[in-house]
Amino acid sequence: MKHILFILLFFTVSLHAAPVNILIITVDDMSADSVGAFDCKLPGTTPNIDRLAGQSLSFAHAHMTVGNCMPGRNVMFSGLISHNNKVEGFYQVRNPGWPHLVDLMKEAGYFTGIRGKASHSTPYQPYAWDINLDTLPDGAGAHSKDAQSYGTSTAHGIAKAKAAGKPFCLSVNVSDPHKPFWSVVKGDGKDPHVPSRIFTAGEVPIPGFLFDDPKVREELALYYSSVRRADDCVGEILKALDASGEASNTVVMFLSDHGMPLPFAKTQLYHHSTHTPWIVRWPGVTRDGAVDGKHMISAVDMLPTLLDIVGVKHPARLDGRSFLSLIRGNTQTGRDYIFKEYNENAGASRDPMRAVQNKRYLYIFNPWSNGNRVFATATTVTATYRRLVSLAKQDKR
Repeated sequence: MKHILFILLFFTVSLHAAPVNILIITVDDMSADSVGAFDCKLPGTTPNIDRLAGQSLSFAHAHMTVGNCMPGRNVMFSGLISHNNKVEGFYQVRNPGWPHLVDLMKEAGYFTGIRGKASHSTPYQPYAWDINLDTLPDGAGAHSKDAQSYGTSTAHGIAKAKAAGKPFCLSVNVSDPHKPFWSVVKGDGKDPHVPSRIFTAGEVPIPGFLFDDPKVREELALYYSSVRRADDCVGEILKALDASGEASNTVVMFLSDHGMPLPFAKTQLYHHSTHTPWIVRWPGVTRDGAVDGKHMISAVDMLPTLLDIVGVKHPARLDGRSFLSLIRGNTQTGRDYIFKEYNENAGASRDPMRAVQNKRYLYIFNPWSNGNRVFATATTVTATYRRLVSLAKQDKR
């Protein structure tokens, strides 16, 4: 009799348990190896993200499927590779023919909100988020580089969800370290959004795909200082979640949309173009400080995973595959390689690429190349690119 009563009590509690909340945190243009928990060689870049990793499951072999922003974010929220979701560049796609994360979560009774990258996270704009958190509670517009405002936006979104009597699904997207980087001087004065730590040219590590040169070091110092400012933003977001009392019932997903905005990283399909520091915290489910170094996951897997977490039926068509089993500490087969593609960047310059990658090797096919055409990368505006071009002209070999 006691056994039967226990079972009845268990199911009664389960039926009335609060639905789990979802908080997706992204940073913009941050390479995985810029994060301390992902083997950054420069100490102190990401203390808040490292703390989150210590409370979470980190995926050592996680990748975006695209090396630029709007296509990559639409892969995340559609579960479809770019040529299937039709968002191959930076333009509006009306009537895309697939349900977005927002649509599915709202149908499931969730309150949805976004801060940052609203114009890049859906196939067209405006989209039917319940709230755009770029407008602060006082009516002012949030500055994309202001760390404290990210905490304010997060708290506002959670409060609005509570007022609506719904669980929340929030996408909070930090602008840093996307250019413009932090700088001592901005326009006619000083940059008011100062990182909690500033790195110098002499201390920064040089990625293996760049040349060690004073000009390159100067730009990398600004990049890493902007990484630290992004981490400041993440810290404010997590503080707001803690203060809301909802942290214990919230799944946090953290990742970057692609690698650093410097040559041979952003708008490419190299390993460091797409390798992302993907972290998942689900209190009571994930193990503190756990690292999955066996399975490969990619951005196309995000939507089916989130749907499985909240118990929503999958759309009929998906390219991605749920990794909820991995979050629960189990294993999956078929996680030995991932597919990637690139089509175009802002400006509609068409440079299609396709790639397949496993944990050791990467194959890239560049159908755009005819031996003469110059690839229109987004990084040609950087000081590093200009310096590399200058050095190449000086090299007579």
